Amino acid sequence: MSTEITTSPILVDSSNLKTDDNETIGSQNEATIKKLYKALSQGETEAVSKLIASDLEYWFHGPPRCHHMMRVLTGESPSHAAAFCFDPRSVTAVSGACVIAEGWEGAKAYWVQVWTVKDGVVTQFREYFNTWLTVRDLRPPPQAVGHHQRLSTSTLWQSMPRDLFRRSLPGLLLAI
Repeated sequence: MSTEITTSPILVDSSNLKTDDNETIGSQNEATIKKLYKALSQGETEAVSKLIASDLEYWFHGPPRCHHMMRVLTGESPSHAAAFCFDPRSVTAVSGACVIAEGWEGAKAYWVQVWTVKDGVVTQFREYFNTWLTVRDLRPPPQAVGHHQRLSTSTLWQSMPRDLFRRSLPGLLLAI
């Protein structure tokens, strides 16, 4: 079976990024998201609430039955008793404010979660179930600002589901 990938762009606001501090900010934000997953797995709702903004922006792509994380974050389903376990196989900071977690549960559930962190608090959450995700940086390089140069895009991150060769997943392009 061949793998079919189609893409649709999704935009994330990266205007608050400071390019000289991206690596440090990225490491701190990655640590924040790892702390969030640990608190979720241990059912520490108070710790989770301190890491999530009260006005969290949420976006979901996938089957309607797969709103697992939102059920946990809203308290509809306690994290320690959730039917779905989020155990990220990778957590990677990209472009400073964005942190991407990827994982799978069995052969039928592949997920990617994109967290935007500002000052140690999650302000945006994008969740993708059974979707191939590519993240690209569309900002001009510093030397191109003010000049009419053709902008190049660089891929910052790409899905790596272990069983992709056996399945066809819809694809999305997340532009930052």
